[in-house]
This record gives sequence, C-alpha cells and structure tokens, in this order.
Amino acid sequence: MAETFSSGDTQYWPIYGSSNTTERTSPYASLLRLLRSHSPTSSQLFGFLALFISGGILLFLLGVTVTAVGIGFIVFLPLIIISSPVWIPVFIGVGGFLSVAGFLVGTLAVLSWTYRYFRGRHPVGSNQMDYARGRIYDTASHVKDYAREYGGYFHGRAKDAAPGA
Repeated sequence: MAETFSSGDTQYWPIYGSSNTTERTSPYASLLRLLRSHSPTSSQLFGFLALFISGGILLFLLGVTVTAVGIGFIVFLPLIIISSPVWIPVFIGVGGFLSVAGFLVGTLAVLSWTYRYFRGRHPVGSNQMDYARGRIYDTASHVKDYAREYGGYFHGRAKDAAPGA
C-alpha cells in the first residue's frame, strides 16, 4: 500500500510523480488515491441506502397492486360480462350527468366573475385583466399612429408599382 505522510492529525496521500516522495508510486496506488478522493461521504451512503430501500419497497407495492388488480379482474370478469347490459347505460348516464354538471358550474363561475368585474367589485384576477387591456390599447394606438405616419409612403409606393390600377 502507498505510504502516507502525516502532519499532526491530518494524513496526506502522496501525489503521483511528485518530487517529495523518496520512491515512485505505482499507477495502481494513484488510481486508489483518485478513487478515495471521489468516494462518497457516510451521509451520502446513508442517503443512497435509504433511496434504494424506499425504492425497493415502492417497487414491491407496485407489484402487489398490479397482481391484485389482475387477479380481481380475472375473478370478477364473469360478473362484469353478465351485468354489462346494466353497466353501460349507468356509465353513460353518470358520465353525461357529471359532464353537464361540470359545464354548468364552469358557466356559473364565469358569469359570476364577469358580473362582479363589470359591477366594479374587483374579483380575483381583475388587475391582470386591466393590465392586459391597457397593454392592448397602447399597442393598438402605437400601430394606429405608425400607420398614420408612414401610411402615405406605402400607398404612394403601391401606386408607383401599378400605375394603371
């Protein structure tokens, strides 16, 4: 094994090819030193251990869940097939009811927000709406001013390009 130099409580590993060692160190010892300098700390090792243990537990639970769902599907498949004429209309009815109810709630929320906004009660998000409206108005006025300023130039060029039009 490579020799170590100590200075008080600290040990130093000799650098490969340095002039302060009396004998040349082998490339194997240099590789070991390089590996030691990049080795993880004990807290990192415990972190990796916890990661691997929790990952293994979650993988095991995933396997148990998939197996239970598969077995349950196989066991209840005859019951599902026999009662399917009842389930299909139930799913369509429940899905339709939930869709209509969701659209109704969304429509009422939008109408309520709009009513409060136009009545001046400042609902949530109204400041962003006012900011966007101001930005749109400013941009439109800049475009209008630009068109008034440079509009004659473009119209004159179009007439020059097609004099008979």
